[in-house]
Amino acid sequence: MYRNKIITIIILTVFMITSCVNDLDVVPKDPNTILAGNLGDKPEYMEQVLGKIYASFIIAGQGANGGADISASDENFFTTMRALWNLQEITTDEAMCAWGDVGIADLNTQSWSPSNPFLTALYQRLGLSITYANDFIGLTKGSEDPTIQRYNAEARFLRALAYYWFMDLFGNPPFTTEDDGVGKFFPQQIQRTELFNYIESELKEIETILGEPGTGYPQADRAAAWMLLARIYLNAEVYTGTARWADCKIYTDKVINSGQYSLATDYRQNFSADNDYPRNPEMIFAWVQDGINTQGYVGTTFIIESCSDAVYIRAEDYHGLTDNTNWNGNRARKEFMNILVDTLATYGGNPIPPSDEEFTQAKDGRVFMKQKKSLDIPTPGSSGDFGIGVYKFTARNHDGSQADNYNVSYASTDFPIFRLADAYLMRAEANFRMGSLGEAVTDINVIRERAYGNSEGNITEGDLNAEFILDERGREFYYEAQRRTDLVRFGQFTNGSYHWQWKGGSFAGAPTSGHLDLFPIPGDEVSANSNIQQNQGYN
Repeated sequence: MYRNKIITIIILTVFMITSCVNDLDVVPKDPNTILAGNLGDKPEYMEQVLGKIYASFIIAGQGANGGADISASDENFFTTMRALWNLQEITTDEAMCAWGDVGIADLNTQSWSPSNPFLTALYQRLGLSITYANDFIGLTKGSEDPTIQRYNAEARFLRALAYYWFMDLFGNPPFTTEDDGVGKFFPQQIQRTELFNYIESELKEIETILGEPGTGYPQADRAAAWMLLARIYLNAEVYTGTARWADCKIYTDKVINSGQYSLATDYRQNFSADNDYPRNPEMIFAWVQDGINTQGYVGTTFIIESCSDAVYIRAEDYHGLTDNTNWNGNRARKEFMNILVDTLATYGGNPIPPSDEEFTQAKDGRVFMKQKKSLDIPTPGSSGDFGIGVYKFTARNHDGSQADNYNVSYASTDFPIFRLADAYLMRAEANFRMGSLGEAVTDINVIRERAYGNSEGNITEGDLNAEFILDERGREFYYEAQRRTDLVRFGQFTNGSYHWQWKGGSFAGAPTSGHLDLFPIPGDEVSANSNIQQNQGYN
């Protein structure tokens, strides 16, 4: 299966990263490496190199212990999805990390600087994936073979996805394509609006070349491209200053009306070891993980382990991993608990009683949390015994059984990038912004009926406002690396009216400067490349 071609990576091509940070040269680790000169010798080489591009987003590199594509003190710590998750989650109300590693405290309190190592890691990693894609696209460009044309389109999708995260988090990154070649040079900087236009045009060009929706999971197909287009249109006003709600609706319509996807009957299947399409008809695109072939403390393994603890949660009850557990790092802040747990409906508007430790009375089936020693986190450096435990992801199958490729240390649970629920909620927000409240309510109630198991949680037009939509996205997508982007779009990430514990370094939470809505370009990159100008507020 193509899934195994992606997760069993056996090659490393020779590329030069587009970023200049630390002058990162990537060299082959094996004399049998497939090089550009022999890429076309065997058809399977194309699949293997394409698999390498997919894998660059989720694992450190080929091989264990020293097999990372980028050297780091901890090769798992600074992988793409792990660094992205930290930037999107522990900077918000949804998570706070108890560890003392350099850079984490800065993210917990929104006090980062251009030297934060997680910013640098993600910046380098995205640049590396773009470089891999550029080389593959250049080598396969112009092929008349329909299969190679589709592989080329998939690589262009992956490059567009990497540029989307660059645009969302850093704004104005260095920019290269296959036309720039591979070598030591200083890339030019692209501005956010120009990059938005480029991503949009790329996705529209490859739309009909990619496979039909629902074909070849976990390969990117047309539905993945439609979801990424919808995502950039959803945030277009942030990126370009011009709203594109109607376009967001067009592409979510395409996904929903394709007939290839449906909501999982139970919310939890999206975060279980059998969450892959078509076993889970909701999953559109994800980074695959396998307990045998993608071993590393990355992706869902990292999320599961970093949330695990010996006192408040047991492996046999929730996460299913039994070796190297109890990291006791990430937990949610109390303010997010109040969003996820509807106290009015569940407790009659009264405070949550300590006796209901696991929120068993919550009527919303998306609540996978537990009260710890205290709902409050007393200091930014407090241990993971404080706050709200989050146990949304599991290494077990949905029915509680072990995965076919089970490993005691590494999860086989795919990390969702796009699932059908997001198409419904993006369309709901677009309709709300355009004044079509009835249509927005209909889509939101589709999601809430799955969450409640009936119509008890349904809303009416009178319940609908911007705050409700933001909260509903939090309830549906918590710990899926979307929260910061949503808070920025609703004006609540920095200097809005919504605050959470230790935002801005204050126990009660405090407004922070609006320039923090955009992360800084790493200081080493600015120093090394005279073409790069730092984002406003970080000079």
